[in-house]
Amino acid sequence: MKKHNRTGRPQGLPSKEQILEFVQGSPTPAGKREIAKAFGLKGQEKIALKKRLKDMAEEGLIDGKRTAYHRMGGVPKVTVLKVLEIEDGEPIAVPENWDPDSKEKAPRLTVKESKKVAALKRGDRFLARTEEKPRGWIAHPMKKLPARTEGLMGVVEIDGGGKAWLAPVDKRVRNSSPISDLGGAEEGDLVLAEKAGKSARSAVKVVEVIGDPLAPKSFSLIAIAKHGIPHIFPEEALEEAQQVAQLPLSEDKREDLRNVPIIAIDPADARDHDDAIWAEPDGKGGYRAIVAIADVSFYVRPGGALDREARKRGNSVYFPDRVVPMLPEILSANVCSLVEGEDRAAMACHISISPEGKVTDWRFTRAIVRLASNTAYEDAQKAIDDGSADDTLKHLWGAWELLHKAREARDPLDLELPERQVRLNDEGVIEEIAVRERLDAHRVVEDFMIAANVAAAKALEAKKAPVVYRVHETPSREKLVAFKEYLATQGRNFALGQVITPGLFNRMLKDIGDPAEKALIMEAVLRSQTQAYYGPANAGHFGLALGSYAHFTSPIRRYADLLVHRALVDAYHLEQPKPKGDIPPASGLSDRDKTALSQITDAISQTERRAMEAERDTIDRYVAAWLSGRVGETFETRITGVQGFGFFATIENLGGDGLVPVSTLGREYFRYDEAARQLVGENSGKTYAVGDRLKLKLAESNPLTGAMKFEVPESDGSPIEKRGDRPPPRKKKPLAKGKGAPRQKHQTGQRGRPKNIRHQGRKKK
Repeated sequence: MKKHNRTGRPQGLPSKEQILEFVQGSPTPAGKREIAKAFGLKGQEKIALKKRLKDMAEEGLIDGKRTAYHRMGGVPKVTVLKVLEIEDGEPIAVPENWDPDSKEKAPRLTVKESKKVAALKRGDRFLARTEEKPRGWIAHPMKKLPARTEGLMGVVEIDGGGKAWLAPVDKRVRNSSPISDLGGAEEGDLVLAEKAGKSARSAVKVVEVIGDPLAPKSFSLIAIAKHGIPHIFPEEALEEAQQVAQLPLSEDKREDLRNVPIIAIDPADARDHDDAIWAEPDGKGGYRAIVAIADVSFYVRPGGALDREARKRGNSVYFPDRVVPMLPEILSANVCSLVEGEDRAAMACHISISPEGKVTDWRFTRAIVRLASNTAYEDAQKAIDDGSADDTLKHLWGAWELLHKAREARDPLDLELPERQVRLNDEGVIEEIAVRERLDAHRVVEDFMIAANVAAAKALEAKKAPVVYRVHETPSREKLVAFKEYLATQGRNFALGQVITPGLFNRMLKDIGDPAEKALIMEAVLRSQTQAYYGPANAGHFGLALGSYAHFTSPIRRYADLLVHRALVDAYHLEQPKPKGDIPPASGLSDRDKTALSQITDAISQTERRAMEAERDTIDRYVAAWLSGRVGETFETRITGVQGFGFFATIENLGGDGLVPVSTLGREYFRYDEAARQLVGENSGKTYAVGDRLKLKLAESNPLTGAMKFEVPESDGSPIEKRGDRPPPRKKKPLAKGKGAPRQKHQTGQRGRPKNIRHQGRKKK
């Protein structure tokens, strides 16, 4: 009979099964020493254990080193993890050093909240204690670790001495890094790199060569990599998309709207078509209308691979040269997209519009539609303007005039925010960058969508069903105080005790006749606003002056809208017959959706912000590329921001912010008046303030970072249009120096690499 030690384990050389059981059950890392101690091994038994552990590793039963073993396919008890994504508000992590050649797929660990470690976001590295539960792996964070790849996308540059440097493409990363391992990259290549050591000053090594940074369509790839946007669909999601694309439409369970001349009005370059509209007079001075939206919930069921991937992405991301869709192309650009002459599944919102423009009634159905046409905004507007519009368009404009009347009575926030549009040719080369023209056709579609979104929110509230609200809260007191203080520097008053409404801001802007000052105050109003988000608790939509608002009209490209559709399916009993095969049967909200709605909405609010940043970064790079051949030219600009080190200006009707360093403003001292947001010359009293229009010379334009630099022309430099009378500048201690002052220790724009290095694009062959 085998002897047992104090722990109850048999003494003597353990079997392979006993070793696996001990390694898996150990609360701390289990190495050769811990195994030997647990089984009371001595002398020759330790030598035999070493051989057995080696055999088990070769057989693929365990993995690790002598100091810490774990089951093959498992995770060490203490290891470094990296957050892969945020799912329902919970971080999901994978082992950082998982062997890519391993036959086992890297396990996904659910990260539990820790009071010792700050909230983790996508891409964060952390040390964790791990445990395997029946439902999967759990990670308990112990310590957050420094980022290894942040800002480490860049271009390879070679200095005069033959040393390789990584010049970052992120304009927020100021210094270049020495490269210790090129990994096959050549001078001018766009690459991904990681730190070669633990020190902040360590060299980097190239881990992926992307290619020519100035080639067409590279700018969106930079944004995708920089912001960690998922852009490759898992095989299981693609397979499920192929399967659900074959689902038949049950004609006896859907309202047949194929004979109604519903039309879609979209941008000429639209990649998908979520929505279509129709209206006709009701004979009482009002209109009956239908807003038909792609029935994505019929194809993307809760719990499936498609649903998991759509939730992870949160939304589609639109670049000038491509779209990173929330759903695979067979759905987003084909089966779900509402296109002319094809039968499509739709969620139909029927609304009644009163002569006063109010939506007085609504109902929701699942329908089959066959669009009469897909029309571009410009074509629809032209038909209305030249009198060639058919009755379908005329009725839409008639219904919109009523909706617009109600909108004006509601008085939502009215800010003129121009949208830049980048037009590319077939080779991806920029043809034009311009501000997108705002037409009545845009407003028609927008007001119909707002009406349907309000109807969806109220329809769910009527059933006391879960709602994913689009929330835009009233400006906080802190922001209003800052707004009041800023207006005071402009000689304007703002009472904090009054009821804050969008109309209050509108009236303030309407009373300003000077275009420069109006642009200035409009920018201040924008800064005073809170950021919109998704949430299950209703706090109203301040900007639209609406009490209840949801997003219902774009389920192809927004996960929030898909959740609203699922809630409507449940609340109004719109479930379709159970599909054949292994597709999830229900298309309404799952129990998980209902219980985790707060975490889900937090996560998709984050993905929305990520998409906005990526899209803005990419436009900035296209603008910089467009202007890189016009360095030295003078442009009319408007100052958009002022700091102690200089001011930022944007080219009128084009966009793209560029810096004017204070060191280029002349020989005198300039002090920074933070409250008035202006630079003031100590001797001359010359000011550079937000809102001023002036002519500036383009000095640098870097397509890789999207950064530009301007200079004040030597012949001028005075604003060509001031933004109204200002109070006299207050006396303050000088904070910024102009040209001719003693050299400062840190110069603006210093990049931290040899002076002879510059962005060169690809190496000439």
